[in-house]
Amino acid sequence: MKLVFKKAYSRDRDMKYMPTLQSIEEIPPKSRVILRMDMDVPEENGNVTDLNRLKKSIPTIQALLKKECTLLLLGHIGRPKGKEKEYSLRPVYDALVPLIRESSTSTISKVFLEDVTDENAIKQALFNHTMLCFENVRFWEGEEKNDPNFLVEVIKNADWYVNDALAVSHRRHRSMMLHHELPTAYGIAFIHEVQQLMSIVDAPTHPLTIILGGAKKDKLTYIPGLEAIADHILIGGKLPHLLPVDMHITDAFCIATLKDDGFDLNENDIQIFTTIIKQSKTIIWAGAMGFFENPTYRKGTEAIARAVVSSGAYTILAGGDTEASVSGLGEEEKINVIASGGGMMLELLTKKSLPAWE
Repeated sequence: MKLVFKKAYSRDRDMKYMPTLQSIEEIPPKSRVILRMDMDVPEENGNVTDLNRLKKSIPTIQALLKKECTLLLLGHIGRPKGKEKEYSLRPVYDALVPLIRESSTSTISKVFLEDVTDENAIKQALFNHTMLCFENVRFWEGEEKNDPNFLVEVIKNADWYVNDALAVSHRRHRSMMLHHELPTAYGIAFIHEVQQLMSIVDAPTHPLTIILGGAKKDKLTYIPGLEAIADHILIGGKLPHLLPVDMHITDAFCIATLKDDGFDLNENDIQIFTTIIKQSKTIIWAGAMGFFENPTYRKGTEAIARAVVSSGAYTILAGGDTEASVSGLGEEEKINVIASGGGMMLELLTKKSLPAWE
């Protein structure tokens, strides 16, 4: 898929909640730059099957290479428990290098390093190469614990830190918090998407409808904040079964009753949800309406996808299954923003900030 940066929702006016994010234009030439990328891409038999997340960082990589910067790439894939080979970033690195070569006129000398703690190897690599890609940072427990002693060997050999991994910018993980350690800028795609999302927080067009689905219970923790901006909150997927019995339900809520087996919306759910969607001016959708992995239970999600793309509303989607349902209709161009991640999007919309710049 060609990467297209669409116009921001409210580009012609100042945004009250938009953070001041320094761009990579401020980075001096020939700097050593830690670039935190979103490398959590799908794989099959050791091969990357979707390059879109990597492609989002190509404009930032291009710009830094044009400045003759040396790149130290950090990222993760999956949720490994220790150093599990199946979660190695080497296949991602192998997929990334051709993308960079296709898009850059700069000569790239690159190397994949398996140990982010080996300072001697890092120094030697920096002497011989212009791009270093490190192994999955989640192989070390210091990453998710935000251990200040983790990544010190990388930090000591860098001048700047660039965050271009918006999808996990709601996580207080070590590689996401290096803005406390080094002069910091944010990637091109990162800043553009934040602008789009914050414009909704700043001045959304009503009626605003939020559609929540999928199976992750933590989405429910965002509901109080979402109530503050939404006219309607539609709840499908597995979430109706996960709602706390003592949860305060207002008139803004519409909770799916689901089919008897609980794996998809029923016809009445589809009719009610579709009616509300047609009346909406802004739609935010995170999570499939059924057990989307099974084609038998895709009817509800696909019906909602058709309603969303034909609504004429300003639309934001997040989540792989949500995006896949729209892609299956060939209607991606009717979506204004495809957010990098559902958890990040919900946190930004409700808290108006993210740990990545706090």
